[in-house]
Amino acid sequence: MEQIKNALTVDVEDYFQVAALKEAVDSADWPNMEYRVERNTDKLLELFDRQKVTATFFVLGWVAERSPELVRRIQAHGHEIASHGYSHELVYTQSPETFRQETRKSKQILEDITGSPIVGYRAASYSITAKSRWALDILCEEGFTWDSSIFPVHHDRYGMPGTPHQPYVLEAPNGSTLKEFPLSTCPVGNYRMPIAGGGYFRLYPYALSRWGLGKINRAGQPFIFYLHPWEIDPGQPRLNVSAFSRFRHYNNLDKCMSRLERLLQDFRFGSVSDVLQETSIPSRAVAV
Repeated sequence: MEQIKNALTVDVEDYFQVAALKEAVDSADWPNMEYRVERNTDKLLELFDRQKVTATFFVLGWVAERSPELVRRIQAHGHEIASHGYSHELVYTQSPETFRQETRKSKQILEDITGSPIVGYRAASYSITAKSRWALDILCEEGFTWDSSIFPVHHDRYGMPGTPHQPYVLEAPNGSTLKEFPLSTCPVGNYRMPIAGGGYFRLYPYALSRWGLGKINRAGQPFIFYLHPWEIDPGQPRLNVSAFSRFRHYNNLDKCMSRLERLLQDFRFGSVSDVLQETSIPSRAVAV
């Protein structure tokens, strides 16, 4: 087993809220969709209990509002609660005013449910990009102390290539700072291969994921891994979307749970705050 503690994270949203399926379901229809996030999250809680690992759960405000008892169960199992925003709209499609309102709303919902400060944040689909740097100012102003929204890769929906690949102190445009735990990438020659989980974990053979994540640990650094509850649910409804979106969302759902079990045995995990506390982070802030 690798000895470095890595951050295990879950983005708590349901299958019909995913950006890849937006072409088939409007947010106005969400209340009418089959609701599966509770049972899938409970399965993850049971698995984490068996493996004796703790994680950070980024809970969507819409889900928390509908399922406060689910949030309390996550907390009761000893896991960290963080914010995933409220509506799962991409940050760069929102105005700063709307983003601030939603960020404040979701934070308040989670704090009312848990009775604890919510200091960690992750944007929907990692959508804090060069077009939405202003969101970092708002996160600092709203009381967040750490973030995990920046993916240092090129992608059609997200990414800030050229930003640091390991935890660092981020300087927001207004001069405020917060700790950033970017989504993990693995160097392969001159290329940075995204290796942080989710669709990549389902697409790659498990041996490739284990090699890439292990390479980060062998370099003396922690990685961050993410997953969604719907990714362990091969029985979820199939929506009528394009072939590319269908591949992106439904690929290898039937293999994800068994791969996750192996991952938890092969590496050491904890919450984001646990890992940040154990990691030596340069104090000099990096402007992005």
